[in-house]
Amino acid sequence: MSTQQTSAELLRGVFLLLAGLFLLAGMDAATKILTVHYEAPLVVAMRYIVHCLLMIVFLAPTQGRKLIQTRRTGLVLIRAAALAVTSIFIGLALHRMPVAETTSITFLAPLLVVLLARPILGEHIGILRWAAAITGFCGVLLIVRPGSGLDPGGMVFALCAVGGLVVYFLLSRALAHTEQTLSLLFYTALVGAIGCGAFLPWSWGGPVPTRWELLLFLLIGTASALGHFLLTAAYRHAPASLLAPMSYLQLLWAGLLGWLVFGHVPDHLSVLGMVVITVSGGISALKLHHPKSKH
Repeated sequence: MSTQQTSAELLRGVFLLLAGLFLLAGMDAATKILTVHYEAPLVVAMRYIVHCLLMIVFLAPTQGRKLIQTRRTGLVLIRAAALAVTSIFIGLALHRMPVAETTSITFLAPLLVVLLARPILGEHIGILRWAAAITGFCGVLLIVRPGSGLDPGGMVFALCAVGGLVVYFLLSRALAHTEQTLSLLFYTALVGAIGCGAFLPWSWGGPVPTRWELLLFLLIGTASALGHFLLTAAYRHAPASLLAPMSYLQLLWAGLLGWLVFGHVPDHLSVLGMVVITVSGGISALKLHHPKSKH
């Protein structure tokens, strides 16, 4: 297979990314609802447990040992642990802040991925991708600004999540061509279920879940499984330096769900920031239509 990725392959990666981001935005909205009555570690643990059980029930019978086979097991486990820790921090942040604002802070991570993609992954980063990353970061600053009224504790938790996301994104790209997508997804679920489940003795409590809440617990696990499968698959078709800036488009889903579910309407500057972030994704996409020819 040629190392030169075609425009069709890159577009496939972009579409997979956007679909995955929508599912993850819905998962965040459901997580925020559940953290009203339940501790964040409990909610995250249940998400990963459902995620893991779904994979065992539906995939283990057909995949067998392929589901647990890896070539670089250490990196696979580190990637999974990074996402599990990130999930807890995001859950704690969502308990204190709106979905859109929490998401916007975590999108400091894609900027760092673009900065690190060249020295760590050896990827070429053109001017358009640099512009996309910087433009997206400016949009984040419009949302997370002095006087925005965001909870300081929530901001700290969201910033802690950024570090975990950077590790997760970089390792997703590094492992994409040596590991099977389903194996990566399974270890993500398994490590998350075991790691976050370890906190259950301290986080177990709250009211008996209603049918609606039980459905939400099932939905966050399902959205987690499908969303991360699509994200992992996306990194097989396109480089991290392209996909990372386009990840800012998740803010559109987060803002829409925040309004529909919680009635939260961002102020004018925050809306402007989301528009700027959307434009950054468009700048990154321009690269798809002007591929460089190689002789």
